[in-house]
Amino acid sequence: GYFGIGSGPMMAAADFFDLEIIGRGGHAAMPDNCSDPIVIAAQVISSLQSICSREIHPLDSVVISVTKIHAGDAYNIIPDVLKMSGTVRSFKTETRERLPESILRLASGVCKAFDSKCKLNYIKGYPATINSNQETEVSKNVAMDLVGEEKIIYNPTPSMVTEDFSYMLQERPGCYIWLGTGDPKGGTPCLHSSNFDFNDNILPIGTAYWIKLVEKELSI
Repeated sequence: GYFGIGSGPMMAAADFFDLEIIGRGGHAAMPDNCSDPIVIAAQVISSLQSICSREIHPLDSVVISVTKIHAGDAYNIIPDVLKMSGTVRSFKTETRERLPESILRLASGVCKAFDSKCKLNYIKGYPATINSNQETEVSKNVAMDLVGEEKIIYNPTPSMVTEDFSYMLQERPGCYIWLGTGDPKGGTPCLHSSNFDFNDNILPIGTAYWIKLVEKELSI
C-alpha cells in the first residue's frame, strides 16, 4: 500500500552482450601446450568489475553481470572456444555509450596477454526510465490524496532493473510509479520469483489511484 514516486531516473537502461574467447585447446593434462579460454574467462570476468569501480564516477551507477558461460564437453579436453553472456545496466546516456568500448578493450587486453583473441556482440536494450518533474508532482499529489503522506516514499533509490515504459517516456513526459504489494506480515517472494503470488488485496488501491488521476487531470 506504499507508493514510490520520484522524478529523474527510476530504473536503469538494460543492454546485453555475448563475448567469445578464442583460445587454443588441447589435452587437459598438458595445459602448457594450450591457451586455455576457461582460465582466460575467469580473468576477464573479474576484470570487468573494474569498469564499474575504476572507470565510472563513484556517484554514477553501473552493473555488469556475467550470467552464462559455455565451454567444452569433456573432462580431459581444454576447449578452443568459450562463450559468455551477460547484461549491463546504467542510467546516463553518455555512460551507456562508452561501456561497449570499455568491455571490448579490457577483454581484448586480457586475451592478448594470454595469446588469445575475443569477439564482442553488444546488444542495445531498453533505455533508462526517466520521470519528468511536472508529471511526477501530479502523481505524488494524487497518491497523497489517496493514502496520505505517510505512505509516500518520495524519490526512492532508483533500481537497476529495467522497464519498457522507458520508450514512452522518451516520446512524452510522464511518471512511472511503484506500488508496494508486499504482505505487511512479511514473507512475500520477490517479483520474477517462481514463488511470486500477486497480492489481490492491493487491487482496490491501485484501481483507486488511476480513477483519482483521471478525475484530477480530466476534470471539467
